[in-house]
Amino acid sequence: MALLLKFSRLIDWVSNALGKIIMWLVLAAVLISAINAMMRKAFNIGSNAYLEIQWYLFAGVFMLGAAYVLLHNAHVRIDFIAARLGKRTNALIDAIGIVVFLIPLCVILIDLSWPFFMRAYESGEMSENAGGLIRWPVILLIPLGFAFLLLQAVSELIKRVAFLTGALPEPFSYGHEKSAEEILIEQQQATEATSMEAAGQGPTR
Repeated sequence: MALLLKFSRLIDWVSNALGKIIMWLVLAAVLISAINAMMRKAFNIGSNAYLEIQWYLFAGVFMLGAAYVLLHNAHVRIDFIAARLGKRTNALIDAIGIVVFLIPLCVILIDLSWPFFMRAYESGEMSENAGGLIRWPVILLIPLGFAFLLLQAVSELIKRVAFLTGALPEPFSYGHEKSAEEILIEQQQATEATSMEAAGQGPTR
């Protein structure tokens, strides 16, 4: 189990690093969109390539970010149910869901999308739009994204099994997790309340 946990930590590191890298794709998409809009409005110059780059970048964020989202337990979960179940029950449900649904889904979609990518790559498939881009890079994101998601699913399964067997403390949480902004706001409110109480004013409502 110790070796599996090391493998899990390696996968987690890769997913976390990948997630931080692709965050910059959002900024790139915004900048390209803004530049394209200004060029079109100011100089009446438009480019299908710029438009397609934007949805290429969006596809990259969506497909390559799935593993990062799974790592940080930020996917959609029915909080009011999960929060009422025990930790071991939640871990068992997760493990079953990963084995029965997530891993098979990733394997099937990788198997189906890889030939799709190979056909586009070998034929040099291009966009049908004038001035459009070559298509295979964005199609490659499909099997690549599900491959990273598959690896993260394996990591999550290892952690759940380790928790259920007592080899690892709970490495995950259920229900709503506070964002950094929420935590910062609460800290500021607590600081303000403490300052006001120290001054003898008491907190205001």
